[in-house]
Amino acid sequence: MDFLIDPNIAYLALVIGFALAIMAMTAPGTGILEVLAFALLIFAGFEIANQPFNLWALILLVVGVVPFIYAVRKSGKWYYLLAATLAFIIGSVFLFSSDVWWQPVVNPILATIVSILIVGFFWIVVRKGMEALRRQPSNTKDLTKLTGVARTEIHHEGSVYVGGEEWSAHSKKPIAANTQVKVISKQGFILEVEEIKDN
Repeated sequence: MDFLIDPNIAYLALVIGFALAIMAMTAPGTGILEVLAFALLIFAGFEIANQPFNLWALILLVVGVVPFIYAVRKSGKWYYLLAATLAFIIGSVFLFSSDVWWQPVVNPILATIVSILIVGFFWIVVRKGMEALRRQPSNTKDLTKLTGVARTEIHHEGSVYVGGEEWSAHSKKPIAANTQVKVISKQGFILEVEEIKDN
């Protein structure tokens, strides 16, 4: 039963639990991520409650988020990302206290690998999210009279590929999938389409 109070297990459970919780907030509704995050955080809390930890290391982990945010907002400022990664590594290694203050309890190799993977993963996710927010919405395009292909059967609802993008579609008459269609009008993000009849 020693694994129940193993600092390395506690550290992994804590980090993975927080990562899953953040992912669950960005993709709510599945239920799976929420349950896994909750279980891991409860398990990590149980382990942490059974061993002493360094408050300064915990503060360093929290403060490490600041340069990470700067790295995301300031494109090309890699040194902010490096500072965040170092803060996470040092905070992780010394999260739990030992009899000798300078002696790490969490395996430094484990902490380094996990910190780099977590920072790299969220760097990619956050950057992609911000790029999507900055992108000009396609709703501004005038797609009237353009032609495309029905991705699904269309009547009261369906989807079409028009202008290099996937769109929700509506038609007055049933249209089979893979049929050539023409855009009649656009309301918000929904296209009114009709089938192109062969002459």
